[in-house]
Amino acid sequence: VVEKFDYVFPENGLVAYKDGKFLSKQNIQGHLGEDILQDLINYCLSYIAKIKLPKKRGTFIEFRNGMLNVSPIGRSCSQEERVEFYELDKKEHIREKFVADLRREFAGKGLTFSIGGQISFDVFPDGWDKRYCLGIVANDGYKTIYFFGDKTMPGGNDYEIFTDSRTQGHSVTSPQDTRRICEELFF
Repeated sequence: VVEKFDYVFPENGLVAYKDGKFLSKQNIQGHLGEDILQDLINYCLSYIAKIKLPKKRGTFIEFRNGMLNVSPIGRSCSQEERVEFYELDKKEHIREKFVADLRREFAGKGLTFSIGGQISFDVFPDGWDKRYCLGIVANDGYKTIYFFGDKTMPGGNDYEIFTDSRTQGHSVTSPQDTRRICEELFF
């Protein structure tokens, strides 16, 4: 994949490739330090242990280069369980309450909490959201950067890049919606 595009930005752009070649990489443990990282992980696991849900599965915290992905139901849930949790979360705001609690507990630690997808939220250092890659692309003189995302409302994991002055943001609901807008814009 990295050879097919001018830029590839996995993990919110904290890993960067240009013209098929590795550019740079950041990591959360080096930035935050082990003490804060363990406090955060322990707090999340304790919080999850106290939540009563219809179902819980494994992989509640996924450690990634630039973030932690936290899932109250667990990332190893089935597609059916994912949808069931998402519907419950829309009614009971499970992730929203969890994130509000983390914001209080870890205030002043330089962390951002961003709800995305159906079953989880991300925790990462301030500024390490999807806008991180814009600094790399801007150096090459691109005048227009198009962004397409589904979680573009405040608190969604696409919001910051969607509203950034360096992008032309488009809210989409599906891959087909993205294709439709691209055809309108470019063809």
